[in-house]
This record gives sequence, C-alpha cells and structure tokens, in this order.
Amino acid sequence: MKSICLYFQVHQPFRLRRYRFFDIGNDHYYYDDFQNGEIFRKISEICYLPANRMLLEMIKKSEGTFKVAFSISGIALEQMEIYSPELIDSFTALVKTGCVELLTETYAHSLASLGNPDEFKSQVRMHTDKIKSVFGVKPTVFRNTELIYSDDISDAVYRMGFRGMLTEGAKHVLGWKSANYMYSSATHKDLKLLLKNDRFSEDLSMRFADYSWTEYPLTADKYIGWIAATAPAENIINIFLNYEVMGSLHNASTGIFDFFKALPHFAEQSMLTFALPSELFATIKAVDKIIVPYPMSWVDEEKDCSSWLGNVLQKEAFRKTNEISERVRLCNDRRIHQDWLYLQSSDHFYYMNTKHYNLFSMYDNPYDAFNNYMNVLSDFILRVEAQYPTSIENEELNSLLKTIQNQGREIEQLEKKLALIENTKVKKHESKLRVSKSLKEG
Repeated sequence: MKSICLYFQVHQPFRLRRYRFFDIGNDHYYYDDFQNGEIFRKISEICYLPANRMLLEMIKKSEGTFKVAFSISGIALEQMEIYSPELIDSFTALVKTGCVELLTETYAHSLASLGNPDEFKSQVRMHTDKIKSVFGVKPTVFRNTELIYSDDISDAVYRMGFRGMLTEGAKHVLGWKSANYMYSSATHKDLKLLLKNDRFSEDLSMRFADYSWTEYPLTADKYIGWIAATAPAENIINIFLNYEVMGSLHNASTGIFDFFKALPHFAEQSMLTFALPSELFATIKAVDKIIVPYPMSWVDEEKDCSSWLGNVLQKEAFRKTNEISERVRLCNDRRIHQDWLYLQSSDHFYYMNTKHYNLFSMYDNPYDAFNNYMNVLSDFILRVEAQYPTSIENEELNSLLKTIQNQGREIEQLEKKLALIENTKVKKHESKLRVSKSLKEG
C-alpha cells in the first residue's frame, strides 16, 4: 500500500530595518518591528490560522487517518509568541491529535551546516529544547534548513542521535532512481532518508494556480489519481511544501483550501494512506544509499545552495558572520546571543541573490541588501569585540574564561562550606543555650 508523507515548512525571519553607516556604533537595535508584526499577522490571518483549522477538521473527519508533519523554526515560534499567540494554541491542538509530527531543524533557520559545525549542533539542540518547552514533545526526525543535505551534514546529524532525516530528491543525485523509496545516508546506513518528490510537490507549490499549465485546473481526484498510478513498488510519495502555499502563495480564491480538504476522501478511495515520517522510518527498510558529496537543497532548478552562497556578496557576508562565531559563544550577554541568532537566518543571504528577482525581498536590489546587512553586522562585531578584544587570541581568551569560571565555581563551593560551618556553629550554640537553660530550671 502506498503512503503519502505530507510535510510543511513554517518560517519567518526577523527582518532588518534600514540601518545606515552612521548608525554603526550608535544604535544597536536592528529590526523593523512594524514590518515584522504586520507581515506575520497578515500571514497568520490568511494562511497559518485558517490552514490549521482546516487540518484539524480533516484529522477529525478522517478519524485520525489523515496525518501531516511540520518543521517550525525557533525564530518563527518567537514571532508567534509576540505577534500571534493564538497560533501557538492552534498548533498545540494539532499536535495533541497524535496525527501531527513536529520535526527538528536549526533554531534560526540558518546556513550553519554549511560552514559552522559547532553552531549547527548548538542550534539543533536549541530548537529541540524549544519544541519540547512549547509543545511538550521531543522531535526524533531532522529536517535541515531548506532541505540542505550532504554526506558531511548527514554525518553530523547521525552523531547528534537522529536516525531519520528529510531532504530533496534531486535528479542530479538520484539519476535513474526514484524518490519514491526509502534511502539511507552514504556515511551511516542507520540514518534513513525520505526524499522529496519534485513533481508532486511542485504541482502544488508552483503550478497549482498557473492558468497556462496544460493540467490546469488541478483537482484532488486528478492529483490522487496520478499518485495512485505510480509504479506499484514505489510505496512512499513525499510531498514537501512551504506552508504558505495555502492562502499566501496561492490565495483562497484559487481553491487551494478546497483542494486539500478533498485529499483524504480520494486517497481512501484509491487505497492510499497518510503517514508521519517517524512511522515510515520505523517500518520501511532502505533500498539503497544516496551519495551527496556537495550540498543540495530544494530551491531552484539546480537544487544546490547557490541561492544563498552563490555570489561574492553572499560569501563575504557568510564569512564575516562565521568569523565572529567563536567569540559570540563565549559571551554571556543574552542580547548578543539573540541578535546572533536573528542575523543567521538564511533569508538575509537569500535577499543578496543575484540569480533572479526576489519576490520576498524588501530591498531595491541585492547590493542594497548586502550593504544593509553588513552595516548591521559591523555594529554587532563592535559590540562583541568590546567584550572580547581581537587583541586577545581565541584560545587565550577561552583559557582565561575557563580560569575565571573555575575560580567562580571554587568561590561558590567555599561559600557553601563557610555557610555550612556557620550554620553548624549556630546550631551548637543554640544547643548549649538549651542545655544551660535546662540545668538552671532543674
């Protein structure tokens, strides 16, 4: 029996305000609060909230046979808490059904896996902790930012304890193979992989509302018919989408909500089931491994990482960001750590993309995006260096901090011993007073 694995990505960055050269060193607040709030509330109203209500209704109507997975970035969760708390409640209701699985990703929806292994591990741990604290569940399946994957990344993911991961089913990697099977990592056979089916995913994300498409209009029965017609041995169809496909990328007037509502009915008629990633990893064996020496993603025709790191602007911004990472990790300043996470969102690098027009960018052009980001980064670096001067080498600084931390712990232990001694003295004195009083009364 074929299973459909339906997965949605949920992410919104903290967009930067217009930050000029003369602000460097004078103003340490970087974000456009008005725009961030306006955009998030709007997307919540037209996409997230109505889509969540629809999915909850579909789960109840199907009596739990309809299932779906989400990855929600830590930064998106923070914005939900600020701008749309009811959205947290909405996702919580979905999770409680047992038919919705939450996946782990990088907290900041960052590119850390491409050049900063320590930061990558740190953000994965942060995201896991955030999901557990908000929803009370611990994710067991990993999905990297924008489905970015390589053999080296799979090695890091395996060593963090994950045994299942989602990624792209790129043609240049698969060759003649089909994405509709379970695969494993080339570095660790115990790390299983679900690969995105490009055709069925992009029929919804890119072609659904395209009037020039020969298959327009796409109906649920036609779509399920295509899936059912795949080769009998192909038992997994992975449909991976940006959640904004519902109501935002395709507005409600296109019929996108009605399309999804009808899917469970026609799937049941065609003997198709819906399954969560963890269920598939637990029950299906890998048929082969895939070898991915260079990072791939689910973006553009090339399915590589050039949309974020393809030109000199992006590479320079990424290099400067990673240069300061070790000193940031040594900081105890909560505000610096928060800004550090927000500045790592992959969106900032995507806005510098010179490959094609960027629909989601608030900048006039990629160079404007680069200049604004680098101005912000310059001020951020000044703040970090004010605490940890560049005149001190990282190793020397780390050694000094460890010495200070060890001395702090030693002082704390001595203070506890002193308090215990003082407490013992007080108790002995009180005991002597009680004995003396007793003798006098006797």
